Amino acid sequence: MIIDTHSHLNFKAYDGDREKVIKRNQEAGVVCIDVGTKYETSKNAVELAEHNKGIYAAIGLHPIHIKTDLLKLRTDEDEGAFAPLGEEFDAEKYKELAKSKRVVAIGEIGLDYYYRPKSQTKKEQFKQKQKEVFIKQLELAEELDLPAIIHCRMAFEDLYEILSAQPASGGKTLRGVIHCFTGNLEQAQQFTDLGFYLGINGIIDKLNLDEVIKNISLEKILVETDCPYLTPKAEGSKRNEPIFVKHVIQKIADLKGITFDEVASATTQNAKKLFKI
Repeated sequence: MIIDTHSHLNFKAYDGDREKVIKRNQEAGVVCIDVGTKYETSKNAVELAEHNKGIYAAIGLHPIHIKTDLLKLRTDEDEGAFAPLGEEFDAEKYKELAKSKRVVAIGEIGLDYYYRPKSQTKKEQFKQKQKEVFIKQLELAEELDLPAIIHCRMAFEDLYEILSAQPASGGKTLRGVIHCFTGNLEQAQQFTDLGFYLGINGIIDKLNLDEVIKNISLEKILVETDCPYLTPKAEGSKRNEPIFVKHVIQKIADLKGITFDEVASATTQNAKKLFKI
């Protein structure tokens, strides 16, 4: 078994052949954690997980979908329909989704400062709104005793400040993964010291993360695809899918000087431990 800890099979990009993709996963022994980005895709992820062997679900509101009048929201045809003004986070709606036994995480949540307003005042308001919604979802993860799948783009300093300040509540300690990690070695060590895992995917064919992968313990690494995005270079221009996680595993193995099976086994055990599957 191999676990792709971050897929988006719930997205519109798979509407034409979703069943075939799922069948390929099952035949290859690849298990997926299918991740929501707003209520609609979170609900779809839960439904996929409830009706298909080898799929689990994560539910959450991605920072780019948070309702704001400070920035025009961008659309992505691969993802599907968008609420033009974004979504207000409603914890009760997500709690209802979390009643499914197939829900294993809150995510994808976090901070994304890549697209932001131009004026300094609006920029700060924009960041503050993201932080507030992110913290609410971290609190939901703690309340439900679920790990968090965390998205971070151009916001590592603020992310670390928030995560390092989160107190354990009711004996429950916040845990999770920094999805699609793109930081440097120092940042990697900061997050793993907090107990978080690093999610590694096809971004390693676009950014040089060699030092991070070589120096961070295999016990703190998860493998993922983020499909339909970030197709590994070995698959050319194809749309990404969970079975391509094998290329991520192989590159980690090459960088660490160990075997494919060692990486596959360790990252699978890490995922089982974090997500309790």
